[in-house]
Amino acid sequence: MRSKLVVGNWKMNGSRPANTELLAALLAARPLTGPGGDVAVCVPFVYLGETAAQLAASDIRWGAQDVSQHAEGAYTGEVSAAMLQECGCRYAIVGHSERRAYHGESDELVAAKAQAALGRGITPIVCVGETLEQRDAGQTEAVVKRQLSAVIHTLAHCAAEMVVAYEPVWAIGTGRTATPEQAQAVHAVLRAQLQAATGHAARMRIVYGGSVKADNAKALFAMPDIDGGLIGGASLKAADFIAICRAAG
Repeated sequence: MRSKLVVGNWKMNGSRPANTELLAALLAARPLTGPGGDVAVCVPFVYLGETAAQLAASDIRWGAQDVSQHAEGAYTGEVSAAMLQECGCRYAIVGHSERRAYHGESDELVAAKAQAALGRGITPIVCVGETLEQRDAGQTEAVVKRQLSAVIHTLAHCAAEMVVAYEPVWAIGTGRTATPEQAQAVHAVLRAQLQAATGHAARMRIVYGGSVKADNAKALFAMPDIDGGLIGGASLKAADFIAICRAAG
């Protein structure tokens, strides 16, 4: 049976005092989830060192919100997987809908970033999801399968090592959430695609992201193909994030 994974994505939020207080609350509330479950926070690059120091002796992992596809070189403003490895990152989010929309990241670029992360022993959390227009046009399955296919092709035999996050764009930061049944339907499609490509989908974790809150997390996580969550705004509030983690069992 797959264990649950709950990851907080702080996005471009935080400050040293607020971060210290939030992480201290999470540490004090352990255990945050059931046996075998994992909890992590993906924080802005500038806070990785401090986050690592505060969480070093705990079972809470940390990660980045992006990673460069390049190993090193004249790429001003980029952060390589080797640098993240030095910070002890366990995870790196790649292909978040905000990166795709605001920075024009293509499926191929997302795949290259996932490959760079894996090359340094960092688990990529590969985000896929459709816009409201695409959902209304009946294109959800085609869109998410196309996005995931690019990563599977690039990672090849290592594809089973990634985490996939389904995040319907229309439900991110809008207060709207896919019903557990809507989310489950897409997760099932993704798992079937992963199984066909890797043969190991039964052990791969597919998490849901899109306005997950304390009051809907349990119903979402109860679905057979939803293995946890990628949590945005609610991960900035200790009480809410703790409740979501505990809903994962």
